[in-house]
Amino acid sequence: MNVRRLDVRHLLCPLPVIRTQQTVKELISGDVLEVISTDPGALNDIPAWCRVNGHRVLEVTERGREVVVRLEVSKTSQ
Repeated sequence: MNVRRLDVRHLLCPLPVIRTQQTVKELISGDVLEVISTDPGALNDIPAWCRVNGHRVLEVTERGREVVVRLEVSKTSQ
């Protein structure tokens, strides 16, 4: 299992989701991706994208103005 961090701070919708999707394509099943965003929409948009695409949301947190979403890549969506 690899853990990768994706910094999409200062990007607005839909770019955080698009960058998340692009990065997930580079990962394998079981890898963890931590997405850091300042777009408040990412709080809902990235978990919704995960549900649609079969990835598991491990944690969603807010750190001040930042939203951090940790997700596990699912092999069923590869």
